[in-house]
Amino acid sequence: MGQDTEVNLRSPTREVYEELQRAYDHYNERLFGGQLPECVITLQRDNPRTYGYFSFKRFGHLDGAVTDEIALNPTFFAVVPLVETMQTIAHEMTHLWQAHFGEPGRRRYHNDQWAAKMESIGLMPSSTGRPGGKRTGECVADYPIVGGPFLLATEELLTQAFRLSWYDRFPSQQQVSLAQADVAQEHYADLGGGVPARAGQVAANLQVQGSSTPDQVGGDSAANRSNRVKYSCSCHNQVWGRPGLRLRCEECKKLFEVRGVQEAVRGARCQPIC
Repeated sequence: MGQDTEVNLRSPTREVYEELQRAYDHYNERLFGGQLPECVITLQRDNPRTYGYFSFKRFGHLDGAVTDEIALNPTFFAVVPLVETMQTIAHEMTHLWQAHFGEPGRRRYHNDQWAAKMESIGLMPSSTGRPGGKRTGECVADYPIVGGPFLLATEELLTQAFRLSWYDRFPSQQQVSLAQADVAQEHYADLGGGVPARAGQVAANLQVQGSSTPDQVGGDSAANRSNRVKYSCSCHNQVWGRPGLRLRCEECKKLFEVRGVQEAVRGARCQPIC
């Protein structure tokens, strides 16, 4: 039986959304005490720099009901660890919690109440996505608190053979560079099921987009293709190198950080539309 025939015998749509719904239900029960209402989970690529976003009462039903939206960007599914995608879901669920049970900040602002709720579920808000970043602001990412509720809930989910079976085969070069340059990714990959793009079958299917459309992409762009990114330190020295390097400046004694691609994307986990 050919691969195309096997796909036709199952429903990719059902599989994609059943897995996402399963993750939502699991985190709702473990992190929010089952308090959150149902919402519509969608896949959106409208902003290539955004992992996901929350939109309050975005969907209406023919009977007059309304519900919220949590949108996820599927182009990141294969190039970041599974834990990163689960973080995005929990991050947006915290916005949903605040929209119904708290007082959201203005439009995209992540306020103290949101930050405190994030910490309570085991995600540390950080404008840099690393320790030391600002907890509040327009663009705030997060990182898992070791031993916290989020990682415990995620480990429990993964022991149930949970996975996201489907992924976008055509991530952009910008998205791949961001994922490869994420220093924290290496630490949390084991906690979150690893990076799918490093598996042989996934890597064989991925084709990285430059300026071409998916129909024009050739087979010479592998997911682990070498990229050059720009690093700079606090005293403004700069160096170019492959993603994932850990470099220390001899002058200021600080680690170089990635600028450019990652700087543009960092902290853009969500863009709530209220």
